[in-house]
Amino acid sequence: MNAIITGASRGIGKAIAFKFAAEGFNLALCSRTQSHLDELAKELMALYPGIEVICKATDVSKKEEVQAFAALIQSKWSVVDVLVNNAGIFIPGEIHTEAEGALEQAMATNLYSAYYLTRAVLPQLFSSQKPHVFNMCSVASLFAYPNGGSYSISKFAMLGFSKVLREELKQKRVRVTSIIPGATWTDSWAGSGLSPERMMKAEDIAMAVWNAFQMSDQTVVEEILLRPQLGDI
Repeated sequence: MNAIITGASRGIGKAIAFKFAAEGFNLALCSRTQSHLDELAKELMALYPGIEVICKATDVSKKEEVQAFAALIQSKWSVVDVLVNNAGIFIPGEIHTEAEGALEQAMATNLYSAYYLTRAVLPQLFSSQKPHVFNMCSVASLFAYPNGGSYSISKFAMLGFSKVLREELKQKRVRVTSIIPGATWTDSWAGSGLSPERMMKAEDIAMAVWNAFQMSDQTVVEEILLRPQLGDI
């Protein structure tokens, strides 16, 4: 089976890549930096030599690069079973003080990338016997919080996109799941002074994704809300 994961070189995306590789999936992975992808691919194939790993450095905020990534996948695979729209960017700020262009950057990275990639690979998903799209949202998709700014706006939009996609694709056998995590320990938290023990593990998010995928064809988990045991940060 074949899975696409964006933002795959670290954090939640990387954890999802390892989980699906462990289950025997071929992977198509993208992130901004080719060297990080090459290192990840080497690690994955050393552990799971039977899988295929396609990697392409992609700035998902740029439509043409997302489409080039999709074209590479289409040249290799006729079927896509799982699409994980995970790539995203967080820049703190407030609407009235954040830098000019913050909204455009957040929307391009956190929403438009998922829109363009999903549209491009839907024909391959329709060919799958068990097609599933996972969209990485956030607790910021559910409520506004201080210093959320354009990030929160884009994540509200991502959850809306996911709901629309679910409605449109349910008669076509494509399951759509919104992943809504709270604070999860990744490299982006390094230097924050916060303890990894206060946050969720990326591997737990990956396990939730896998568990939702394993459901029978009669069932879809529409939303998965995960939070640290001690609450949001």
